[in-house]
Amino acid sequence: MIPESTASWTGDELATIGGAEELGLASLRKDGTLSPYVTMWVVRAGDELYVRSARGPAGRWYMRALRAGAGRIRAGGLEPDVVFAEPADSDVHAGIDAAYHAKYDRYGAAIVGSVVGDSAREVTIRLLPRN
Repeated sequence: MIPESTASWTGDELATIGGAEELGLASLRKDGTLSPYVTMWVVRAGDELYVRSARGPAGRWYMRALRAGAGRIRAGGLEPDVVFAEPADSDVHAGIDAAYHAKYDRYGAAIVGSVVGDSAREVTIRLLPRN
């Protein structure tokens, strides 16, 4: 069962985590321990934080995150427990794509292309603070 979250990020958390170049993401295992952290890009779109699987639905961290539903992230000196949720609405994807482009285009179109566009939408996870 995927845990639910009714919490929201503070302005400072959004700025710190959303402003971090990368974050570490670990999924919660059935025994309560965390999987090893995986480094990835994170973006802020509005008052939400998002990550996407550059390897599509077959990405190992992505499959673990979906299965677990919760875990922990590390970014900017913060280590909050999180819930891995679906994006709130389909209309948020244009903003997520724009945030990835604004933050990471300097790495080149081929790399950024793996986390933007229609195929990336299906592997988008919204990070919510865990109650």
